Amino acid sequence: MEDSDAIRSCACAVRQTRREVLALASAAGLEIAAGLEMVIAPASAEPADERPKPGDYLVPIEGSEPRPLSPADVPKMPLIAWPMDPKDGVVRNGSRLNKVLLVALDPATLEGPTRDRAANGIVAYSAICPHQGCEVTGWVADSDLLECPCHESRYNPRDAAAVIDGPTPRPLPALPLAIADGKLVVAKPFIGRPGVIPT
Repeated sequence: MEDSDAIRSCACAVRQTRREVLALASAAGLEIAAGLEMVIAPASAEPADERPKPGDYLVPIEGSEPRPLSPADVPKMPLIAWPMDPKDGVVRNGSRLNKVLLVALDPATLEGPTRDRAANGIVAYSAICPHQGCEVTGWVADSDLLECPCHESRYNPRDAAAVIDGPTPRPLPALPLAIADGKLVVAKPFIGRPGVIPT
């Protein structure tokens, strides 16, 4: 009887010790993870890394001097632009996820919420394909569709960049636009998260 009591007492002590070790390891792991997060994540993002903000101008990627685009500058095929802070002139080109795809369309052909997000028929979407992060640079002229050249995902820019074909898991995030002083400006942040979302 005494032997079995001693064995039970010993087993309880082992369980208790195991719990304490796991609790300590867990606490230490959280502290290490928090420390790494502080090292990896900066205290504040650089202005050039920040996503497009309401009031930002849109400037073409090409060219040495950033010049705010007017509606007349946007062709009837994709044009890629960066957002630019109008106050200090910082071009938000620190992240490729800030690339904005602009297309001029007939306003009468726009569907659903796309009408409200467009400015004089000009629509804006993230230029990064949600499938594997390629840039959406293709244009299917006979059907006015955006196309990713990597895996041929196609999007309908007239209907919130709805997926028409290909392996992409979701539409391109929309960027609502407005016109201020004859220039295209961001009206609201991206509707949806740009880029590939990990599963």
